[in-house]
Amino acid sequence: MNPGRGSRVSGTGDPSGPPEEQGMFAKEAILGGEPARSPVLSRQSAGRAIDSEFVAALEGELAMAYRLSGYLMGDSAEAADAVQEASVRAWRAWPKLREREKFHSWFSQILVNVCRTRLGQRSRRRTEDVEQVDVEAADPFRAALARDAVGRALPALSNELRIVVVLRYWGDLSLAEIAERLDIPVGTVKSRLHAALQALRRRIEPAEGGSL
Repeated sequence: MNPGRGSRVSGTGDPSGPPEEQGMFAKEAILGGEPARSPVLSRQSAGRAIDSEFVAALEGELAMAYRLSGYLMGDSAEAADAVQEASVRAWRAWPKLREREKFHSWFSQILVNVCRTRLGQRSRRRTEDVEQVDVEAADPFRAALARDAVGRALPALSNELRIVVVLRYWGDLSLAEIAERLDIPVGTVKSRLHAALQALRRRIEPAEGGSL
């Protein structure tokens, strides 16, 4: 899925996904418009100049990173902070990256880890339901999630289940790619996705007055 292009979440074509994926996301809202790019690193940080190869690689990832972190965090400001932190971490680790052609998956893994940590910290601070958020505050991610039944149900999931769902349907990753990002077995991804879809159905069907 690429929400910035106004496309609709409809499940991926990965045949290894659980059968309950079919039709699960038929009522997804469409997010129109491209969110603003997140500010990242200055040209120099902590006394070390950032080389042009890193800048070019990072700039190619920013739109994806902001969208993905936005749906993981459910908040544009927190998404921007997560992208900023992931960018700094990537810059610090850049000299150790030998296979530069794998920058996309490498940076995506850093970003997901940052979001996972931040979600855990947020869970300990407060509990927030997207249905109770003032979506008129011009936050594109809160508004998009609040418009959609699945999006409104995401806060009911644990952080680990939410991450798998977002990576699968908003990030459009295969099960193998999700396993790589989270550094867990594919079987664990499948079990988490199955549990997440069951939980979403239990939350959505009573509110919708029937099955999806």
